[in-house]
Amino acid sequence: MDMATAAIPAQHGSSTSAGSRVQRLFRPRLDPYWLAGALFVAYAALSVCRFRRMATMSWDLGIFEQAIKSYAHFQAPVADLKGPGTNILGDHFSPITALVAPFYRVFPSPVTLLVVQAALFALSVVPVTRVAAHFLGRGRGLAVGVAYGLSWGVQRAVEFDFHEIAFAMPMLAFSLEAVLRKRWKTAMWWALPLILVKEDMGATVAAIGVVVLLRTRREDPRTASYAIWLIGFGIAFAAIAFGVLIPAFNNSGGYDYWNKLGGSGAPVAGTIPPDTALRTLLWILLPTSGLLALRSPLLIAALPTIGWRFISHDDHYWGLDWHYSAVLMPVVLLALVDAVNESRDSPRGWLRSYASQVPAAAAAAALALSTTLPLADLTHTATYQPGAHVKAVEKLLRQIPDGASVEANVGPISRLVNRCTVYWIGGAKNVVPDYIAIDNGDGWVPDPVEYAHQLHPSAAYTQIANSEGYVILRRG
Repeated sequence: MDMATAAIPAQHGSSTSAGSRVQRLFRPRLDPYWLAGALFVAYAALSVCRFRRMATMSWDLGIFEQAIKSYAHFQAPVADLKGPGTNILGDHFSPITALVAPFYRVFPSPVTLLVVQAALFALSVVPVTRVAAHFLGRGRGLAVGVAYGLSWGVQRAVEFDFHEIAFAMPMLAFSLEAVLRKRWKTAMWWALPLILVKEDMGATVAAIGVVVLLRTRREDPRTASYAIWLIGFGIAFAAIAFGVLIPAFNNSGGYDYWNKLGGSGAPVAGTIPPDTALRTLLWILLPTSGLLALRSPLLIAALPTIGWRFISHDDHYWGLDWHYSAVLMPVVLLALVDAVNESRDSPRGWLRSYASQVPAAAAAAALALSTTLPLADLTHTATYQPGAHVKAVEKLLRQIPDGASVEANVGPISRLVNRCTVYWIGGAKNVVPDYIAIDNGDGWVPDPVEYAHQLHPSAAYTQIANSEGYVILRRG
C-alpha cells in the first residue's frame, strides 16, 4: 500500500471529526443560546445605530447615564436633568442600575447602557426558549423563543433607549421558568431581586408568590408557607419603597407620581376609555398567545403592571409605545407554554388541536408584525449611515468644552452628558449654566437669545452657533 492510499483513512477521519464538531454546535440544548446571541446582535445594532443617527426619543437615556455616571465615580446617583442635584432614588427606586457602573467606568458612553440593555433582553430569551423546548419540543420551543424575542413589547422597549426594566426581563423569565419546572425555591430567589428594579416591582414579587402558592398549597405546605412569606415581603417592600425610601431621597419628601394615578397625595381610579383598555389587552394577549395564556395562572404575575397602568389617568401608560409593555412579554409567553402543556391533556379535541398550533402562529405573528416594528429598520441601508447632518451637529456641539455646565433639550443631551454637567432646558433652577444648547429644528424658539434671557434674566448669553437646526449660546 502506497503513502497516498494510507493517507485516505486519516483524511476521512479528520472530515468526520470536523463534521461532528459542527453537529455539536447545533445540538438542541444550544438552541436558546444561538437564538439569544442572534437577538442580542439585532437589539444592539438597532440601539447603537439609532444613537449614531441622533434618534434618541427622550431625555431618559441622559437621566440614566447621569445616575450611572455618578455610581461609576462612587457618588450618590444624581441626575441633574431631573433638577439640579436631584438624587434619582427619590424619583424611582432603581438601585440595580448601579450594576452598569463598572462597565460605564471603562466605557463612559451612552452606548454602554444600550449594549447592556440589549444583553439583558437577549439573556431573557434563554429561559423562555429553554423551558418551552423542554415541555413542547424543539420546534415549538424555538417558535416560542422567536415569538418572545421579536414581540412588539420587547421591540418597543429596545427602540425607546435605556430603562431599568431591562433588568426585570431576565429575572422574570428565570423565575417563571423555575415555576414551570416546579423548582419553587429557585423561582422565589429569582423573584426577590425584582424589588431593586423599580418601586412597583414589589407587587410583582408578591404576584409570583401567589403563583407559587397556587401551585404548592396542596402538595407542598412548606413551600406554600414560603410563598406566603414572599407575598408579604413583596407587598411590604413596595409600601416601604413608596412611603419611606423614595420620600427620603426626594427633595419634596414625597412621591412625585401619585398625581399620575389620580388625586394629590393618593391614588384614585383612572379614566382610561374602555375601548383603549380592551385594545391594549388584546395586543398583549392575542398576537403573543392567541389568548391561550388566559388559561395559565402564571398570568397573575402580569396583573400588577397592567393594574398600575390602567388606574393612571396619564394616557402615555395605556398605549403600545415605549417600554411599558416589555415586562409583560416574558410573563405572557411563559403562560402560553404552561397553557399549551396543560391543554395536551384536555378532553376537548378542538382545544388540544388549537393549543398545538399556537406557538407557530405566535412566531408567525411576531415575524409578520416585525415588518412594521423597530427591528425592520435593520433592513434599511440608511439605518447604518449617520449622515452629514449628524456629523455637522456633533462638530457643532464640540464647541462646548468638557466639564462645562449646559442647559439642553433632547437633541444635544446624548452627546453631552458623558463630558458635561447637563440640565434640562428650563429646569436649571437657581443655576446659571455656562452654555445653552437647543435642538431648534422645528423653530420652537423664534429668538434664542431672548429665550435665554427669559430663562436667566441675571445673565447675558451670546449666540455662538446656529446651524443644522441647532443653536448654542454661551454665557458672557
